Amino acid sequence: MKFWFFMLVINLIFPLTMICWGKYFIKKAPKEINYIFGYRTTMSMKNKDTWNFAHHYFGNLWFKLGVITLPICIIVMLFVIGKSQDVIGTVSTILCIIQLFPIIIPIIPTEIALKKTFDKDGNRL
Repeated sequence: MKFWFFMLVINLIFPLTMICWGKYFIKKAPKEINYIFGYRTTMSMKNKDTWNFAHHYFGNLWFKLGVITLPICIIVMLFVIGKSQDVIGTVSTILCIIQLFPIIIPIIPTEIALKKTFDKDGNRL
């Protein structure tokens, strides 16, 4: 049971991180455009307007996907309560790999939204 609980906590890290950072980015982008923290792509770093837009858009997607993946993660882990460590470990590993998609995929619609909203120099269309 300890191993199952440990793996549950590990699997909850991704959705909880997405929910927390998503909520943070919806409310405010990092104050300064920087190469260390935040949603950093060439288009998002053009100016303060693109920076704020990208963080709000990306944060909204991350928050929603985190809220969706959180119960899915819990439900999947409930199916392996009492199973062997091998089964729990395998299911947890697969779950972690699957959770990478909702973390990375929002980059695509965010970049599309940036290109629809701003020109190549970062000016609103």
